[in-house]
Amino acid sequence: MEIALENAMPSYSGGLGVLAGDTIRAAADLRLPMVAVSLLYRKGYFTQRLAEDGSQTEEPVEWRVEDFLTEEPARASISIENRRVELRCWRYSTKGVRGFEVPIYFLDADLPSNTEADRNLTGSLYGGDSYYRLCQEVILGIGGVRILHALGYNDLTRYHMNEGHAALLTLQLLDEEATKAGRKSIRSEDIERSGASASLPPIRRCPRGTTVFRWNTSRACFPARPGFSI
Repeated sequence: MEIALENAMPSYSGGLGVLAGDTIRAAADLRLPMVAVSLLYRKGYFTQRLAEDGSQTEEPVEWRVEDFLTEEPARASISIENRRVELRCWRYSTKGVRGFEVPIYFLDADLPSNTEADRNLTGSLYGGDSYYRLCQEVILGIGGVRILHALGYNDLTRYHMNEGHAALLTLQLLDEEATKAGRKSIRSEDIERSGASASLPPIRRCPRGTTVFRWNTSRACFPARPGFSI
């Protein structure tokens, strides 16, 4: 959901973002064939100012995405409440000490083809209610895998989730395994194959590190589908 790349680029909030950024920089230094995906937020950040009496005021941070990122022509789409939500992505490259680059793609739903509400789904970091957050996780997880395919990354062997917010990518991997087999329903062998290609740090598996959504919220976000229910 967040990744720290530059001080002047408000794409992170705290520790998880710093961890993600350090992971990318280390991968670039080690020349690892890796690609990263996050969400593009235009709002949700602010600067703090302290007055002489100790009082604090906040001012919203405004930044030009085009000054840091390059828009890619690739497009992907996801389904939320049976609505088609189109996604684009913006590229940022992190260069290692020996010149090797690791690309980071920021998913963006702010497109004219989407409704105003859907355009704002990538508007704020950690904003909105639980439904808003779940929609963001659909974009990051399911939309992230789809945009990678649209960009030509069709031979990825491992999907590492820096945090649980990307966990829904496993649903996309399950769907792809069933599609390869010519089926619309999920079987145990699909779970085994997709599970072998996804990993999550152990610290994110504890109850306090896991986001829980109510059943009604999940059903409102995901359309009913025979053989693939949640």
